[in-house]
Amino acid sequence: MSEIIGPFNRDHTADEVSEGVDLTGRRAVVTGAGSGIGAETARTLARRGAEVTIAARRPDVAARVAEDITSDTGNASVHVAELELTDRASVARFAEAWQGPLDLLVNNAGVMRIPELTRNADGREMQFATNYLGHFDLTTRLRPALALASDGARVVTVSSSGHLFSPVVFDDVDYRFRPYDPVGAYGQSKTAEILLAVGITERWADDGIYANALNPGAIATELQRHVGGKLATPLDQQKTVQQGASTSVFVAVSPLLDGVGGRYFNDNAEASTVSERPEDLTALADSVAAYALDPEGADRLWALSERLLGRN
Repeated sequence: MSEIIGPFNRDHTADEVSEGVDLTGRRAVVTGAGSGIGAETARTLARRGAEVTIAARRPDVAARVAEDITSDTGNASVHVAELELTDRASVARFAEAWQGPLDLLVNNAGVMRIPELTRNADGREMQFATNYLGHFDLTTRLRPALALASDGARVVTVSSSGHLFSPVVFDDVDYRFRPYDPVGAYGQSKTAEILLAVGITERWADDGIYANALNPGAIATELQRHVGGKLATPLDQQKTVQQGASTSVFVAVSPLLDGVGGRYFNDNAEASTVSERPEDLTALADSVAAYALDPEGADRLWALSERLLGRN
């Protein structure tokens, strides 16, 4: 498989990487698009003509974002639907209400480094539940809609270079034995998101559904609320929100990714695979851990996820 390296870099914006792409007639869902790079991803997809649904746990806030996107792009087909990823009933309601095909699913919503061990109503550790398991539940429920997409569908999962700080610890994803570590829990959830892209592509490529994951880079958004709103990344390596949304959009719409799945991207290019974590922060962002792309790990995680959701 050849490495995907597009004509763009870390400085390009979501609008720039999608220039010339026509998404008229395409339907997209972006989770967590009530703020941050999710909102900018939704904005650019709408600017290119897509019908966009913002799936958000605060629909009142998301409604204001949708109005702003419509005003900015002239696209009136920007909708809002409530979605709480840590609540299985909410995920089921969203999926059951969806009618017709779905061309693009951008699993963007997330939380980062929750300082204290927190669990959802099902007893799942909150970062794993929000960042990964809720998206697994949503994506698998939406498979029939994705399979209806006339030209194939793409699933885009926003991961992080933080995945390099922990593999999925299959025997203790909920920290029932290990001491809780906010960084490790975040890393585990982000590794799981990459493995989801591998698992989807393995299982659904015959239906024309391909999935990829990405690192958006260091962007100051609401995601950093648990770390005082500050980024550890040096200022000259940080991105604007439009730059941060660019890799999500690139993975979602670039013709270079037609029929491509199970990969991980950074700065609008495929990342290099490493067997140990780089110490240099720049190299960290450019890398993907081998364990995050392991097909056996993806299979094991898929089976675990089905069990955690009570499906087997």
